[in-house]
Amino acid sequence: MLSVIVFLPAAAALALLAVPGRVPRGVFTWAWIGVSAADLALVAAAWAGYNPRGGFGWTENAAWIPTAGVRYHVGVDGLSLPLLAMTAFLFLAVAVYSLRETRRVKSYVCLFLFLQTVSLGLFAALDLILFFLFFDLSIVGMYFVIAGWGHGERARAAALKFFLYTFLGSLALLLGFIGLYLAIRPLVLLAVAIGLAVKTPTVPFHTWLPPAHTDAPAAGSAILAGVLLKMGTYGFVRIAMPMLPGTWRQYAAVFVIIGVVSVVYGALVALAQDDFKRMIAYTSVNHMGYIILAVGAAGILAGASAQARTLAVAGAVTQMVSHGLLTGALFLLSGVLLDRGRSYDMAAYSGLAARTPVFAAVTAVAAFGSLGIPGLSGFIAEFQIFTGSLASAAVATVIAVTGILITAALFLRALQRIFLGPLRLPDAPGTSAAFGDLRAAEAASILPLLAASVIIGIAPRFLLDVIEPAARTLITLVAR
Repeated sequence: MLSVIVFLPAAAALALLAVPGRVPRGVFTWAWIGVSAADLALVAAAWAGYNPRGGFGWTENAAWIPTAGVRYHVGVDGLSLPLLAMTAFLFLAVAVYSLRETRRVKSYVCLFLFLQTVSLGLFAALDLILFFLFFDLSIVGMYFVIAGWGHGERARAAALKFFLYTFLGSLALLLGFIGLYLAIRPLVLLAVAIGLAVKTPTVPFHTWLPPAHTDAPAAGSAILAGVLLKMGTYGFVRIAMPMLPGTWRQYAAVFVIIGVVSVVYGALVALAQDDFKRMIAYTSVNHMGYIILAVGAAGILAGASAQARTLAVAGAVTQMVSHGLLTGALFLLSGVLLDRGRSYDMAAYSGLAARTPVFAAVTAVAAFGSLGIPGLSGFIAEFQIFTGSLASAAVATVIAVTGILITAALFLRALQRIFLGPLRLPDAPGTSAAFGDLRAAEAASILPLLAASVIIGIAPRFLLDVIEPAARTLITLVAR
């Protein structure tokens, strides 16, 4: 079943490549929506049939490159199944949002279907080389999305920077995997950590992220932030922590420091932005910092109970899911802003709430969820992270809490500038004087993401019941 989930989008892409390009472009987008809906239904069935206390489920294990000991080994547990579900859900939302796309739709849809298979495959992979294969292919797919459908000439430069940075990171990751055979633990952790930190990204490996997001199409930004960044953070809990437990404990404080610096730096730089989309990009650095803080604190055994460290890991995984939903929605909303006003510059807008009340309300909900307001998924994630990290990294956790205050300030400032006050629209060519509210396809793609965040925020037990047993197993492995 898991192979069907992973490769169904790729099979659909191959089938669509055989369809003549002269057919109506809606055929390709609706085919993507249908395939993504089917994939999400299969993931839901896998979730319903998974036993959280039974370890890995839905496993498939076959020889792939026997001479090198490489196997096609896939499966899911409480760390990967929530990310698999979030990935399928977000790709479906992006497919619906892409009904508005008019440029080279056949290539666009096939490329996103390829990315969908790569993303699902990475979260299902249980073999290091298989993981690396999907990790690397995601770079190729996103490069073409940014370069082909981004905003003008800058998009090509941003795509190249993204490719070079993340490809070098993947080479470091490969060196780390090879080094596992040599048992040089500190150097292996360094290589693996650099490879994953570039993908996450953390400070100081984050500089590729703002231009990539700013110049990418909205759908590409949603997938980049919602899914591809999680490949880095997921790598920490799937590979670095359980496979290098002693070394992880030894250097856990370093990751705590990196996490806190990313939290504060990302929030402060986001606060200084006038570009709405660039601001959201820097908040991703901030939110990924919380995850690194949590996994670092989970490696510090002194002063913290196993329960607290389990809570930190559970919070990290919940944050991955929450960030995918909320930041994915925010990037899609930024695409609405650009479509109507031809600019991301917040200073060019004012008073849009009166003209576009639904757009204003939905953006406000996404922003409040991102800053961790109770009732949405961000609060559940951050509460677990701070509670679980406090015992082992008290000072760092207190400093990280200031990131919430800064994030609140930057989102409230953005909402005030864009939606309140007298009406003002950009003077950019192509700006519509009507500046319409959310269209049906836009609402149908964004509202379910926010609804999922609300469900997790109000009734998180269905998610935590899956995550917590795997988090306890991970903490046991780290402590051995």
